Amino acid sequence: MSYSLSTLWHDRQRYVPGILAVAFSALLIALQCGLLMGLFSITSLPIDHTDAHIWMGAPGVLSVDLGERIREGYLARLASEPEIAQCEIYLQGFSYWAKPAGGTELCMVIGSRLGDSALGHVKELTPELRTKLTEPGAIVVDESDLGRLGIHGVGDTAEVTGRRVRVVGLTKGLKSLAGPYVFCSLNTARPLLRSLPDQTTYVLARCHNKADAPAVVERLRERYSTVSAFTSDEFSFRSRMHWLTKTKAGIALGYAAALGLLVGAVVTYQTLYAATVASIREFAVLRALGIPRWRMAMLVMSQSFWVGVIGVALSIPAVHLLAWVADELGVRVMLPLELIGAAAAVTLFTALGSGLVALRSLRLAEPATLLR
Repeated sequence: MSYSLSTLWHDRQRYVPGILAVAFSALLIALQCGLLMGLFSITSLPIDHTDAHIWMGAPGVLSVDLGERIREGYLARLASEPEIAQCEIYLQGFSYWAKPAGGTELCMVIGSRLGDSALGHVKELTPELRTKLTEPGAIVVDESDLGRLGIHGVGDTAEVTGRRVRVVGLTKGLKSLAGPYVFCSLNTARPLLRSLPDQTTYVLARCHNKADAPAVVERLRERYSTVSAFTSDEFSFRSRMHWLTKTKAGIALGYAAALGLLVGAVVTYQTLYAATVASIREFAVLRALGIPRWRMAMLVMSQSFWVGVIGVALSIPAVHLLAWVADELGVRVMLPLELIGAAAAVTLFTALGSGLVALRSLRLAEPATLLR
């Protein structure tokens, strides 16, 4: 290891392109995956920011924003389960927002109960905001969506599905991917979504013990084929994966991350191969001195390992810096330790693989080379 590090330092100009390629590869993988996680975490926001343990919806629902109407009678069926402590209905659906100055915008209307112990309201709705939402036609939107909705702030009015609504408050950090979120009470949401009195989009439930939720969900699936049932974690993951694997945006970002890995692997391989070929006379001397070929192979692999380690080490602060810049621009990039570790492992494995492929250049390391 010490000899390989000394070689890298002595011939650092040869190995710098490989180190930068590894750093770029790790940077792109972590940043793209973090961008994907941050982007698609928005799709499961109504699940992740509420307190429900179980979500019951239409059969085969793929994502929380694609829910269809079900009968409100399922509320009693879910409430009859012994593990359930609380149940309530939840309305959600797309509608059209008519801007005061003209034009329309697709929006996501979310209607829920507003009590302190209610399951459906997002945690960002303060008690003060929930009190204001009890007024007929009162809504709350996120401050980041004011421009999209063509309004300036609290007190402005608009129309949703031909019905007048008034903004009574703003949230922060609840930006939507498909359309701006419009939070309101159940009574306000029904006419905006044209929902019948005996219809709901989801039935939410909280268990006495959250650990009982998977068993209740499994039981519901066996009993009722006309609805879907999920734990909150399952439904959150399902919603994210739908957007990631079934939409062009998710596929495009995943393709870009894979392309970055491929470019990094090719450049790293070319760098290591060229450096090995450039040192072929030194390897030939070692061979003439009786050094076995496997020891020289270990040297090349050690060099590729350190190239990978140094490249990953350079990429980590760069990733966090770019994530901070993205956050300042309003783009969320999630960088959990698991993601950083996975990106580092994949990149290091790629560097080692490049070194393994570069070993074929050692075939030229023969003592006869010194006589040419």
